[in-house]
Amino acid sequence: MTPRTSPSGPDPEKTAEQPPAEEKAAPAAGSTPVPAAPAKKMAARKKAPATAKKASATAKKTAAVKKTAAARTPADPQAAPAARKAPAEKAADKRTAATKKAVTEKAVADKALSKKAVAKKAAAKTAADRTAAPAKKTVPAQKGAAAKKTAARKTTAKATATAARTTAAKTTAARTTAKAAAEAAPAEAAPPKTPAARRPADAARPAQSAPPVDPALSPADRTRLLAGAHHAPHSVLGGHPVPGGVVFRAFRPYALAVTVVAGELSAELHDDGDGFFSGVLPLTDVPAYRLRVRYEGTVLDTEDPYRFLPTLGDLDLHLIGEGRHEELWRALGAEPMTHQGVAGTRFTVWAPNALGVRVAGGFNFWDATGFPMRSLGATGVWELFVPGIGEGEQYKFEITRPDGSKTLRADPMARRTEVPPNTSSIVHASAYEWGDEEWLARRAERPAHEAPFSVYEVHLPSWRPGLTYRQLAEQLPEYVRELGFTHVELMPVAEHPFGGSWGYQVTGFYAPTARLGTPDDFKYLVDRLHRAGIGVLMDWVPAHFPRDDWALAEFDGRPLYEHSDPLRAAHPDWGTLEFDFGRREVRNFLVANAVYWCEEFHIDGLRVDAVASMLYLDYSREPGQWTPNEHGGRENTDAVAFLQEMNATVYRRVPGVVTIAEESTAWDGVTRATHHQGPSGFGGLGFGLKWNMGWMHDSLQYMGHDPIHRKYHHHELTFSMVYAYSENYVLPISHDEVVHGKRSLVSKMPGDWWQQRANHRAYLGWMWAHPGKQLLFMGQEFAQGAEWSETRGPDWWLLDPAYGAAADHQGVRDLVGDLNAVYRRTPALWERDVHPDGFQWIVGDAADDNVVAFLRLDAAGTPLLSVSNFSPVVRPDYRLGVPDDVPAWHEVLNTDAARYGGSGVGHPDPVKPEATGWHGRPASIRLTLPPLATVWLRPA
Repeated sequence: MTPRTSPSGPDPEKTAEQPPAEEKAAPAAGSTPVPAAPAKKMAARKKAPATAKKASATAKKTAAVKKTAAARTPADPQAAPAARKAPAEKAADKRTAATKKAVTEKAVADKALSKKAVAKKAAAKTAADRTAAPAKKTVPAQKGAAAKKTAARKTTAKATATAARTTAAKTTAARTTAKAAAEAAPAEAAPPKTPAARRPADAARPAQSAPPVDPALSPADRTRLLAGAHHAPHSVLGGHPVPGGVVFRAFRPYALAVTVVAGELSAELHDDGDGFFSGVLPLTDVPAYRLRVRYEGTVLDTEDPYRFLPTLGDLDLHLIGEGRHEELWRALGAEPMTHQGVAGTRFTVWAPNALGVRVAGGFNFWDATGFPMRSLGATGVWELFVPGIGEGEQYKFEITRPDGSKTLRADPMARRTEVPPNTSSIVHASAYEWGDEEWLARRAERPAHEAPFSVYEVHLPSWRPGLTYRQLAEQLPEYVRELGFTHVELMPVAEHPFGGSWGYQVTGFYAPTARLGTPDDFKYLVDRLHRAGIGVLMDWVPAHFPRDDWALAEFDGRPLYEHSDPLRAAHPDWGTLEFDFGRREVRNFLVANAVYWCEEFHIDGLRVDAVASMLYLDYSREPGQWTPNEHGGRENTDAVAFLQEMNATVYRRVPGVVTIAEESTAWDGVTRATHHQGPSGFGGLGFGLKWNMGWMHDSLQYMGHDPIHRKYHHHELTFSMVYAYSENYVLPISHDEVVHGKRSLVSKMPGDWWQQRANHRAYLGWMWAHPGKQLLFMGQEFAQGAEWSETRGPDWWLLDPAYGAAADHQGVRDLVGDLNAVYRRTPALWERDVHPDGFQWIVGDAADDNVVAFLRLDAAGTPLLSVSNFSPVVRPDYRLGVPDDVPAWHEVLNTDAARYGGSGVGHPDPVKPEATGWHGRPASIRLTLPPLATVWLRPA
């Protein structure tokens, strides 16, 4: 058989210095063990292919006349004496069976086949070297024609060394040359001691040449691997059964040598160039093996990533393909795990347009060349299990685009990132143990729209600049509890590269920002807030993402997360990209993200940012810059379907959680159930609450007028009650209203410093009494005069007793605490928030007086009377109609109280009604209304 040529093979002289010691190698799991004792049979099997080839070329088939031929060919019955004819035939049969067995099991013998002349020279060389070669434990894998001759010598030497350690008779037989074997024909004719299970039925058939085995990597595979464009590297790298053994291939750029280690077996692979190493070992199955990789100055003993099965099952891939994997973070990203008994990290990423994907990180010195990932079918998911790395490793994905260019990308599913401006993803495995079981057990007892719900909005990086999550956990819960808020709302916590975006341009949707600590540190903060009885809401931004070239934009070389239509993809206001809500995998990415924050971080609610920009195709676009939907309308039906799916999924999976829409238009049914169709033809979006942007805009505009002009704008204060029950509302005084030239809340008020603070207090009292939930941004609780800055945060120094006007600011802070305290213990202010029977006007048209008064009622009908005087004058004996079934009214809160910095006009004693009808009521009371103040009264 003509030997295959190899572009480069091992040096025969060098490999001869390391003869095999295979008899000492521990068998791999699932493979047939090779006993050390029957060395004669091993030697016979290993010599058989070469001798059979030689015998087929020899014209003479004599009995054991020639010593070399006798051991390699069946006995010739015509040339042998009659007395030895039958034993010779039996011996030939045995040798033929051994030859067949060797062909099927031993790649070394297969590689020893050569042309006639080469075979003769190899046989002669074998006879000369047989007794001189000592046994060693390192078995260089064979490669090329020269290696085949070396293998013949090594297998003979190994058999000789093995036999030397057995009985004397076996030693003599094992060390016998081909000539001695012929002379000892009666002994060889004895039944072999090889177990019957290892003697196949074809042993009686004539010896045949082994089928060709080519361990060399094909040029196409080599080129694709080097280019990072191979979709199935596991099909060529690692260990694979081939006729005659197992071929091992490794791709280790910059390595000087690679050795396969399986138990005590150690085989150095051939250097094929360009970082490729390969070789065939005489094994029946692929063992559990390791690689010993020698670099300049160091040796790395490691598992081979390409010996492992995929870590994702069919169910995961099916759900990903369908866009229905509600726990997507458990399937994609970097997941430390134990796989096939080995600890490491599974990397998975969705990149359907990529020609190839590789993993780069600190563990490979950011050279991804030797770590190509495999494509898992039509899902577009790429996967690689990398043994030996875990928590804290930095990594990115190197993606080969359709045009062959490459891009290095952070993991879209990363659970942890580097501190910006660094952009690497970090392998993370949470070890946090929660202590908020009591909170979680009772948070679902009452729906948010029927419960007390007052929110303190916080930008964590600037609330107390410089504090970490854990340091914030020591201060924020206590502060919020003192103020009496039921919830905090955290401005976007997800990782974002530009701090000036306040978190609203997200690149790491599954990672809390690393600026303040680790994901477990953030869990600690949430846990401490829960233990303090405070719910945690989080701003969530599914509308858009930034264009950073290391993040989501054209992730795999083509529009993937963004819409393929440039007009649909580009957000006109923020220079960002809008998600393609019509693509099921993108929808899945976002829906699972909402679930992730609620389940993994125990978030109690998601305030969804910029909903209006998602709902309308023509949002901030001029005619010609947008395309109508399939019905000819301007509604983004894909976004509608996404929001409905997100809300339905979150409410189904996480009882007690609330979703809140920042939606600034009159879209019908934002807080209506998804299965209830409205006049627009759409089902509800399914949110629990909606920010009342109209109330915020109108009321702040009213408060900005000088009191003398407010009578002309009275409708701006009262119009909100026209639509107050169209949705479940939150009344927001958020960060958006106190930044970028809009001035702080107190600075929006007219008048001198005293009047500004009085207006501020009166407005808060009216806001807390108005139907709907409340939200107040940090710093406004103590009337900070300056706009908020993300670099500076609230002006806490205003509360320092050493500051001369500290009492003014402390008074407003005390008022907010009292507003929340009375609010929480007065069901009339929250129990019927979304029901019209929970509100009754007393007087809503007293524009000339700048006065509004109304009743709030709880489910039992118990009222609270709220009266606001937005003029700077005291109004004595101001008559208001009231129900006649309340014997007396007691003032429970007055924003003009002296302790808040007011003038102290109030009603320390109960106020009894008179039988004088007023404002359509059978009874009335007379009050002295303080200037620029709101007063609350309850039945005494």
